[in-house]
Amino acid sequence: MHGFMGRLLSVDLTSGHISTVPLNERWARQFVGGAGLACRYLYDRIDRDTDPLGPENPLLFMTGPLVGTMAPMCGRYVVCARSPQTGLWGEAHSGGRFGPHLRFAGYDGVLFTGKAPHPVYLSMWNGEAKLHDARGLWGKDSYQTQDAIKNELDMGQLSVACIGVAGENLVKCAAVMNDWGRAAARTGMGAVMGSKNLKAIAAGGEFRVSVADGATLKKAVRAVIEDVKEDVKAQFIAAGGTASAIDTTMWWGDVPNKYFTVGLWEPVSALGGGTMAETILVGNRACYGCPVGCGRVTSITGEHATENIDGPEYETAIAFGSLMLCDDLPGAAYAGHLCNTYGLDTISCGATIAFAHYLYDLGIISKADTGGLELKWGDIETAFTLIEQIAHREGFGAVLAEGSRYLGRMYGVEDLAVQVNGLEVPFHDPRAFVGMALVYATSPRGACHNQADMYLVDLGAAVPELDIEFGDRLESSEEKALMTSRVMDWRSLYNSLIMCHFCNPVAGFTLSMFNAVTGWQLEASDLLPLGERAFQLKRLFNGKLGLTAANDRLPKLLLQPLPDNEVDTRVPDMDVLLPAFYRVRGWDPQTGMPMPDKLRELGLDDLA
Repeated sequence: MHGFMGRLLSVDLTSGHISTVPLNERWARQFVGGAGLACRYLYDRIDRDTDPLGPENPLLFMTGPLVGTMAPMCGRYVVCARSPQTGLWGEAHSGGRFGPHLRFAGYDGVLFTGKAPHPVYLSMWNGEAKLHDARGLWGKDSYQTQDAIKNELDMGQLSVACIGVAGENLVKCAAVMNDWGRAAARTGMGAVMGSKNLKAIAAGGEFRVSVADGATLKKAVRAVIEDVKEDVKAQFIAAGGTASAIDTTMWWGDVPNKYFTVGLWEPVSALGGGTMAETILVGNRACYGCPVGCGRVTSITGEHATENIDGPEYETAIAFGSLMLCDDLPGAAYAGHLCNTYGLDTISCGATIAFAHYLYDLGIISKADTGGLELKWGDIETAFTLIEQIAHREGFGAVLAEGSRYLGRMYGVEDLAVQVNGLEVPFHDPRAFVGMALVYATSPRGACHNQADMYLVDLGAAVPELDIEFGDRLESSEEKALMTSRVMDWRSLYNSLIMCHFCNPVAGFTLSMFNAVTGWQLEASDLLPLGERAFQLKRLFNGKLGLTAANDRLPKLLLQPLPDNEVDTRVPDMDVLLPAFYRVRGWDPQTGMPMPDKLRELGLDDLA
């Protein structure tokens, strides 16, 4: 089967038994790969009784058909399980080189079940797999772990995905780290690894992906690379990294400040890509097969002097910057480095720390709660302390390690926590781009900006071949619901292929690469239904776990206008947006689940 290695590795950690499972080709045709195919594999294995941190929760690392081919910007993988952070569908993506190396080892993915009796790591090389004793690695950080495994195995070009101490300590926002700073960060997949005593996976080898039409693929790849060179967004990111978005979107009201309670805060410009280039930037870094190279390499001086830090990216700069009213870019870079070292999601970690500052400011918590720490806006040193405490589950950090929703519940103010279904909201304010309100409220993994980047679409990043058009960014309407659903389906397909969201060539070029690799001979009209099928499957998955229409909501703070917002004071009208979105999706307004007719339309009759 072109585009696939044709098999998964299955590892029973309890017994140590390792076996090979043939790829389900029918499912691959339905769900492509990546997160969509992973959901189909896990759908029948997880139910309401599955403890996210129990041995019964399966953990699946998955790639997609374009990963490891010459298709640019496809050097990615996804990790999926029931999330300990949300209790719902867990999905975390990462770039770097681990995804391609997993395929070069001879597999499309690896499924872990059970729990090892002591810490272990898995090596995969040229179709052979082995579990190794990792007791000597337990307690090491993500960088130390990768170096130690590569030195121990000495197998040539290996890539390692691992957890740091946060995953070992089952911190709810623990990330899976790979390739020195790349992170599968969201929904706590690092904690699932830790719960299984699985420290790391090392992968590599000489297998290569079979493609149906190499000549056509080369032609399509050349077209995509030329298109990316002309793409303003891609070149903007190449020049300044993702943090360069701060320099522009702050003027749209997109950048949140002081825990989503302040509108335009001009000092935030000190966190942007321009400042970074002038001060701490020393280089850039690209993932496998990427012509853009958005990753930043920075070095900082002073008390926390550190060389060759990965980042900070946009989300990290905001998490430890404007969200805490801090304009210290080197400080934000170091905070991000600490998170990468310990294996923490910078979005959830930073947002939870900022929420604690907000509650402290309101007088809801005090030094008696924080272990004597004074939480002052703009104090990055306290953030460093809290990151350490969170990773080790010490002091007040043991509370924050459970996340914003838990912190709010603990003090009777859950409604003030800016989260959806337990996942902290990323740093694109839906009051600036109302399409993001629907994305956050209905994303299968909780608040997630990577389910659909409506903030870019409504700034002009239309996809006319798929009838995705930009509109009034502040308009709550039927049309906005329709466009948002289409963008979500498009990005759902990206998350199945798996492609980086910064790669946005003409849709026809993406289709050409897809067909050239797989030989499936799809039409443009097939693309969005493929994405929707995966999206709707995740909705059904969450329904099995207890999600209902009542879960589709935005947090209180995001439905309040910002009084000092110089851009606009409108807020998303969810009473208009949600019913319209439900109609487009074919969801039952009472249950929130896809209705049988919609499932049959998508060829999911067996789940109707």
